[in-house]
Amino acid sequence: MEYFRGQERGEQVGEGTLEDVRKMFENDRFATENGAVVDEIGNLYAKCSLELTERHKNALGAVMGGVTFTLADFAFAVASNWQNPGVVSLNANITYLGMAKGERLIAEACCIKNGHTTSYYRIDVQDELGNLVAAVTATGYRK
Repeated sequence: MEYFRGQERGEQVGEGTLEDVRKMFENDRFATENGAVVDEIGNLYAKCSLELTERHKNALGAVMGGVTFTLADFAFAVASNWQNPGVVSLNANITYLGMAKGERLIAEACCIKNGHTTSYYRIDVQDELGNLVAAVTATGYRK
């Protein structure tokens, strides 16, 4: 995605470092207790990932769709809130495009439109092999 460039390794962006953001979102317990981590942040941007284990799979051995959506939702939450908390999701749409073949899912959330009260994000989810797993859009509302 080309909308905003992210920052890594604790570099200063906005008002926090990567470590500050990780600390801020560790209380997003459903996502973090299922393995989601914040890898990268930037202006209205976040990259998050999740190491896949057997508990993330469905009866057919594929990654459960809810895992993919949880990671995408977490990336949206981080991207839309780390600089200025208060954004909640109004709507989210996910399209599953393929199966994860790797051992890790990666979600990149980029802001497409950031208005006074509403925002619109695109989140791409892929595995570490580059296979696109899902495309997600989310509309946020600033409380």
